[in-house]
Amino acid sequence: YTEAWDADKKTIHVMPDTPDILLAKANAANVSNKLYVKAWEEAKKKGYDMRADAIPIKTAKASRDIASDYKYKETHEKEKGHYIGCPSAKEDPKLAWAARAMALQNDRLYKKAYNDSKTQIHIPVDALSVQAAKECQTLVSDIDYRQYLHQWTCLPDQNDVIHARQAYDLQSDNVYKSDLEWLRGIGWLTEGSVDVVKAKKAQELLNDRLYRTRPEQLKFTSITDSPDVVLAKTNAMQLSDV
Repeated sequence: YTEAWDADKKTIHVMPDTPDILLAKANAANVSNKLYVKAWEEAKKKGYDMRADAIPIKTAKASRDIASDYKYKETHEKEKGHYIGCPSAKEDPKLAWAARAMALQNDRLYKKAYNDSKTQIHIPVDALSVQAAKECQTLVSDIDYRQYLHQWTCLPDQNDVIHARQAYDLQSDNVYKSDLEWLRGIGWLTEGSVDVVKAKKAQELLNDRLYRTRPEQLKFTSITDSPDVVLAKTNAMQLSDV
């Protein structure tokens, strides 16, 4: 039962430029620690040249003096006897604030939410961007090279699509005749319409009876003393047997 499926699984070939493969590569680049620290490593290789009187050096020296053990103990000695006892270290406001600052500065806790959510990426299979990418991949693929161009799928909120839809609505026959919907069901006689009058005029032009008068319908009286009539009578008398 599964022999045909097992044989078919070995013949599947996925194009390297499909949206799923590109998404996997992008996710791999995002979660790669090597790429994450690549810029920092390259910056460290370039080295640095800093003078002793530079502002960062002075700032570091001032910070070192402030955070030195001597200064820290000096402030502590001055503040001895001014503390109010607390039942536990968690209830001490300064210790709680220090613990909170340490937690915020901890790199592991800072990246915990990201590390928990980076493998939970979910993209709907019917998203418009995914559908558009699949259709574009189908059109530019060598396998489906001879498909017609009308199979392009565009996003419905693109400016050209909105403009085309407005142009289609303006040119649509339904929209063009929508103002005549109130005429549906109203009786109307065709007598006197443009098409009927045009047909009657064409019939009159093509009518042979109106265009040409037959000879038998003409009222004609021959003249008896015309030369051709007199000649015809004379010839008839000469040729008559009587």
